[in-house]
Amino acid sequence: MDATVSIILQSTVGGFSAQFMRKLPLVEQAMREHGLDPAEFIISKDYASTATIPIMGPFFFSYSVFFGEENFTVTEPNDMVFLDYFFKRVLAVDDPPELPRRPGLIERFFGWMAQPV
Repeated sequence: MDATVSIILQSTVGGFSAQFMRKLPLVEQAMREHGLDPAEFIISKDYASTATIPIMGPFFFSYSVFFGEENFTVTEPNDMVFLDYFFKRVLAVDDPPELPRRPGLIERFFGWMAQPV
């Protein structure tokens, strides 16, 4: 598998985890399979807020995704939780699936009346 990635990665907090970098090509492959060009995406990682206890560091990171004229930002505790969220967004359908329509009261009543006795 090609280890290079097309998504542009930016970070003000020291980069992305090794596990994230190993899994990202799989996400890019899924993007291509869903008609998305990974090269059009930029993922930026920053601290979500300053640490309340300086020794402990931040508890969350802010991940911003830019593509075309669109963007979104999510706050997650680590790279892998973000990647899972991003992967689910890639796989998500544009519209929610159509739920089967439950028959109304009158329709159920006539169905019941049509039953042989």
